[in-house]
Amino acid sequence: MRKLDALLNQYGETHQNPVNKAIHWVCVPLIMWSALAAMWILSPIATCVFVALALVYYARMSLAMAVGMLAMAALMIIPVPLLGERALWIAAAVFVVAWIGQFVGHAIEGKRPKFLQDLQFLLIGPAWILRFVYRGVGIRY
Repeated sequence: MRKLDALLNQYGETHQNPVNKAIHWVCVPLIMWSALAAMWILSPIATCVFVALALVYYARMSLAMAVGMLAMAALMIIPVPLLGERALWIAAAVFVVAWIGQFVGHAIEGKRPKFLQDLQFLLIGPAWILRFVYRGVGIRY
């Protein structure tokens, strides 16, 4: 089994409850957006470096996953300047609310979040969502 598949399966083990899955479908992209938005507002260069390093991480496991994650990151960052001066506050509020949602989902699931065992699962969460999208449209990753 490929490393990416093993990580996605491990992540999925703590996301079996349909309510928790639904919460993660909303909250994982919101956390990703809010983190990228806040980083972009504070330092576009640092954000590009972070995204590049994350893409290297994904590409080592799957080029298709890296391309998809690049598209997700770009689509999330592009509208940030449109929010103007309130962007950082919006990103901070979304970040807090989305993390609360994540922990509510895990309370419902009855299992601790995977990133508490290994921080790389913070990068696997968005890939877990993208895997479902890829499968839905027939893209092999």
